[in-house]
Amino acid sequence: MPELSGPFVVLMGMGTVFVGLICIIVLVVVMGKIIGAIAKDTPAPAAAPAAPSPAPVSAPTEIPNRPEFVAAVSAAIAEDLGTDISKIQIHSIKRI
Repeated sequence: MPELSGPFVVLMGMGTVFVGLICIIVLVVVMGKIIGAIAKDTPAPAAAPAAPSPAPVSAPTEIPNRPEFVAAVSAAIAEDLGTDISKIQIHSIKRI
């Protein structure tokens, strides 16, 4: 059997990969069309009635229990950063 040259092997490998990718694309398109046709035939479920939205609450100007709030924020930041809570200093808290 004759020895195959390097460039021939490379081109055959690349050709095989591209043919395989083209086959996958064709299969995805065909399956999409089949699923789309099936989805058109089935009726969509009726939408549930929307719950009434709660009345807007005016934003309080003062944070109740401010020390507890600062402690909770500090603990959340320390947990997220993976550090000790004693290494965190909060200088100010502003509502966004």
